[in-house]
Amino acid sequence: MKAFYSDQFVLPLPPGHRFPMAKYRLLRDRVAAGLPQVRFAQAPAASDGELALVHAPAYVEGIASGQIDPQIVREIGFPWSEAMAARARRSVGATIEACRAAMQEGVGANLAGGTHHASAQRGGGFCVFNDAAVAARLMQAEQGRRQRQPLRVAIIDLDVHQGNGTASIFAGDPSVFTLSLHGEKNFPFRKVAGDLDVALPDGCGDDDYLHALDLALDEMALRFEPGLVIYLAGADPHEGDRLGRLKLTQDGLEARDRKVFDWAWQRRLPLALTMAGGYGTNIDDTVQVQFNTWRVAAAYWRRWQNRPR
Repeated sequence: MKAFYSDQFVLPLPPGHRFPMAKYRLLRDRVAAGLPQVRFAQAPAASDGELALVHAPAYVEGIASGQIDPQIVREIGFPWSEAMAARARRSVGATIEACRAAMQEGVGANLAGGTHHASAQRGGGFCVFNDAAVAARLMQAEQGRRQRQPLRVAIIDLDVHQGNGTASIFAGDPSVFTLSLHGEKNFPFRKVAGDLDVALPDGCGDDDYLHALDLALDEMALRFEPGLVIYLAGADPHEGDRLGRLKLTQDGLEARDRKVFDWAWQRRLPLALTMAGGYGTNIDDTVQVQFNTWRVAAAYWRRWQNRPR
């Protein structure tokens, strides 16, 4: 199973910053130790042309040069640096490569990504560029060059925060379906309607969450037939997350992942995995939740390799 990483870029964050930058390298180390079938590769940097499939060229140039509106930098939540700009491109490149791997092998993965608060004109909420949106557009373009049938993409966003940037990018686009389960009262406080939004109350636990997910997946199946799934497997619905406000256990989150992978497998849909958010009071909890997701992904990758040809 192919995995793409960009954790060599460590942002120079001020002391006390709440973004857990260390989780990416900790997760890669954990996956390397526990899942020997995973093959790691450094993520390439997304090009200007690839980013421009989604983002305004002036915004792309502003991030590259550092000549960006200070208000946008504040909304992103990271101080600008060359490492910040480079990491943002690599995170997009990782999801692009994860999608290509999924189209070839059934499952591919980005050890970061899920930057769903970035819209066409600006970033926000620790998101600079929208990796899932760029990857979806590029996969559509690449398939369009090979065959007449347009590629339809489902973005299943199970980060605890609503994917407002993704929803705004694909508003009114029938070729991409955006599904989001998220905390009703959590960030962003002004949501942007996607194709299917399920707002959950504070304190929502395993049973209610999994029931809501079943209903949402069933509804999406009635309304949309994708050729590719991009899955944002946020760890932040976990009960130990500082920013989550939901109460899912590790077992509940693993059950969540199995439902998504089952849904894709039943339809023989390639699935690209990204990690999205995770802000555990104990960083080890976040890494464990995400490692559990990788175990599920690796099992489904094996199933793809063993399927009848």
